[in-house]
Amino acid sequence: MPTPSMEDYIEQIYMLIENKGYARVSDIAEALSVHPSSVTKMVQKLDKDDYLIYEKYRGLVLTPKGNKVGKRLVYRHELLEQFLRVIGVKEEHIYEDVEGIEHHLSWDSIDRIGDLVQFFDEEKERVEELRTIQNRSE
Repeated sequence: MPTPSMEDYIEQIYMLIENKGYARVSDIAEALSVHPSSVTKMVQKLDKDDYLIYEKYRGLVLTPKGNKVGKRLVYRHELLEQFLRVIGVKEEHIYEDVEGIEHHLSWDSIDRIGDLVQFFDEEKERVEELRTIQNRSE
């Protein structure tokens, strides 16, 4: 697994706080498969860059800036998962594929994918047409 990016950390912290109400260094380390010392270094950097407030032994809290970024990163991840499902990617490949592409797309590309997912959501028969085409090519 590649080294998690700053975005990976913010996204994970945001999700932990949303799901559990808090995010501890040990939880972040486990979720990202990294050593707690790596998490501590990144958390200190995120604190310095005003994404969160970190107090040693007391935990951390996202700042409004960190919360906004975290929410947008989670949206991007979920949107890409939806998109891959719409186009027929097998479920067992979706998470790994999203992890591989999410940091390489511009927000403009993400917005266009969002438009496409919305289109397919509103035009269900189009998804069925896509499935028919895919089944013929397999």
